[in-house]
Amino acid sequence: MTAIKVIVFDMAGTTVSDHQEVLQCFTQASEQTQLVAPAAVVNAMMGLPKKAVFETLWANQIGADHPDYAHRVDASYRCFQEILEDHYQSQPLEPTTGCLALFDWLRSHQIAIALTTGFYREVTDIILNRLGWNHGLDQTYVGTPDSPIQVSVSPSEIYGNEGRPAPFMIQKAMYRLGIDDPKAVISIGDTPADLAAGRHAGCRYNCAVTNGTHSHDQLAQYPQDGLFADLSAFQQQLEKWLAQA
Repeated sequence: MTAIKVIVFDMAGTTVSDHQEVLQCFTQASEQTQLVAPAAVVNAMMGLPKKAVFETLWANQIGADHPDYAHRVDASYRCFQEILEDHYQSQPLEPTTGCLALFDWLRSHQIAIALTTGFYREVTDIILNRLGWNHGLDQTYVGTPDSPIQVSVSPSEIYGNEGRPAPFMIQKAMYRLGIDDPKAVISIGDTPADLAAGRHAGCRYNCAVTNGTHSHDQLAQYPQDGLFADLSAFQQQLEKWLAQA
């Protein structure tokens, strides 16, 4: 059986605590730009590239063929960027339950840590810098086996800024790490988009935590190989999987 070589993690809601802050940033930007953005609709799109959320919302409100569509998308997205960057620069930021212990355990077992996200690179870097996870990363966002993480990928590094549910960020992380077999990869996030990306990439296991943006019942509707209360619970299952390999 192929050995597990890398775990691909989502950031906000999975490895970085999120208590509806990102949703609140969407809400503020929408209110300031006269966009109707029901919380349930926005939450269902968590994990997607953030501009894609505004494209969908404005298409629902005025239609993608409206002459003001592109302008309104850009205006809402720029407003969101300002609010989001200010939030992550100024507000408390911490890893999720079990995250740091799991990272330590993975490094001790020579299993690479890859972070993917729906955030664009500037916000990703703010988070990495504040948590100290940027240490050891080179100009391509690849680290060493001893770095806090071994690779970071955002939609900004993907052609057309295409993120989830496409598999490209996972595949980019694999490429950067020199891994060519998706069965050596486990993917874990906290949204339906995370699960879909892992499935599209052909990962060995596609999992999610339920202490992020979506509940167990919400995520149970989607194909997956395990739903976990937090990353500590995920680590317990991971140890079992590795023991069976």
